[in-house]
Amino acid sequence: MNEIRALTFDTGGTILDWHGGIRSALEAAGRRRGVEADWVSITNAYRKRSLQTMINTVGTRYNIDDVHRSVLDAVLREHALDALTAEDRDAVWQTWHALKCWPDFPAALERMRRKYLVVSFTILSTALAVDVSRANRITWDAILSCEMWGVYKTRPEAYQTAAKLLQIPPQNLLMVACHNFDLDAAKKEGYKTAFVRRPDEWGPPGPPDPKPNPIHDIVVDDFGELASRLGC
Repeated sequence: MNEIRALTFDTGGTILDWHGGIRSALEAAGRRRGVEADWVSITNAYRKRSLQTMINTVGTRYNIDDVHRSVLDAVLREHALDALTAEDRDAVWQTWHALKCWPDFPAALERMRRKYLVVSFTILSTALAVDVSRANRITWDAILSCEMWGVYKTRPEAYQTAAKLLQIPPQNLLMVACHNFDLDAAKKEGYKTAFVRRPDEWGPPGPPDPKPNPIHDIVVDDFGELASRLGC
């Protein structure tokens, strides 16, 4: 794929193990208060509702950090988990900024970065993307948070703006994600697309859309394989 000049990576689920990190934070809060619950289901409900609130929005006065805080309160209330204090909730909320990345990503990214521009293209807040990148020693050529221009994936304008900011035509960009919804939207705007399987993203239940759409240009099991497919 010699025409590819830059790789744009979905970050929240594709790069970060949000389920493992947030579930562990909720479990720790429960232990402190002597509370047991189905933390796997609660974690996934928390993530799903947060995504639903942010995706496709335009001109919002809130970002993903605001959503993570408000949705956490709502989900805990619905599961009768009022025993978790404000301190507990803040600890869970702050965990988003300290999530670990998938272990196969950093070394593969360094390989890809030698040949291509590598960019975080995300609905995460700018601060969150910066914090997790520093925590995981990830070096990007750029972080493009939809927060910067106020139009969130999967709206067409989000992908158009990212290409405009990079000054690279969409056909010379490869969108990398583990979600069909993100890749399908990028494909409609002219991007090449790569589906990287992340079977553990949603914990034991597995991802909601594990089968890649056949329209994608590349389908791989891990980031090392992606780097190899790209000649890195």
